[in-house]
Amino acid sequence: MEVVQEKVAVVINKKKRRLRLFVYIAFIPTIIWLFLFLILPYLNLFVYSFWRAGPIDVIKEFSTANYTKFFTATAGARAPFSILLDTLKLAGTVTLFTILLSYPLAYFINFRVTKYKRFIYMLVIIPLWISYIVRAYSWKIILGTNGILNSSLMYLHIIDKPLEFFLYSKISVIIGMVHIYTPFVLMPIYTILEQIPRNLMEASKDLGGNRFQTFFKIIFPLSLPGVIAGATFAFVLSMGDFLAPSLLGGPDSNTMIANLVQLQFGTSNNWPYGSAIGVIIFILVLIVLDLTGRAEKKFSAIDSKEER
Repeated sequence: MEVVQEKVAVVINKKKRRLRLFVYIAFIPTIIWLFLFLILPYLNLFVYSFWRAGPIDVIKEFSTANYTKFFTATAGARAPFSILLDTLKLAGTVTLFTILLSYPLAYFINFRVTKYKRFIYMLVIIPLWISYIVRAYSWKIILGTNGILNSSLMYLHIIDKPLEFFLYSKISVIIGMVHIYTPFVLMPIYTILEQIPRNLMEASKDLGGNRFQTFFKIIFPLSLPGVIAGATFAFVLSMGDFLAPSLLGGPDSNTMIANLVQLQFGTSNNWPYGSAIGVIIFILVLIVLDLTGRAEKKFSAIDSKEER
């Protein structure tokens, strides 16, 4: 009997080793792809950030001058560090407005719509199927001097002449980016609201809780992980966006840190300095992802305890 058990154990171990080997082999293409197109480019960016730009070519000598220049250069409102602060403020503003738009809409679709819920949800996220550039240019048509908004206000006699501040300003950049990134925020919020057990809300009503109490004590706390995930999407994507500021920001488009990186790799041809800025942005993104990941885990743990 013991001999049979040993043979069976040997066979099982062989099968486990074969399965483990097969899994490793299956992951080899993914590992190679990640190394070539994710890790290697970031390593190259990191190495470039410690070199210096010469008159013709890059001088491959170790130097921290690019990082020193970023934090110490003073050029009025165009100082690199002040541009980074402006970018963080704008990304925070976009994140706030996307949440204020997405949460009520996701709540309405989940708890108030009874028929065609999926259809309405698809209508909300359908802008993701449209080209980013098309969506940005559409706002130029809407907000332009002779655009739909100014024409409508003049037709209603609210204004006498077109308002120029609608386009090529921070307002237009915020409007365009809020429209572009709202679906990214709505999707995780909608998903987390859909997963909330309906019997919890019924129990709240049975215990005498009104709609506001049910929302603030049950629905909103349980939906916080989705809100945090959506806010992370909006903040990180807004911070790294350079197309919307270029198309809608006009002369003020250089107030975004991503546009400064684009300028270094393009017109200025200062790749080491652009790499240093890219590394700084990358580190900031990692910090944001770490903080939001911890917050999401914390609220998820709290929610699971409350459900128990």
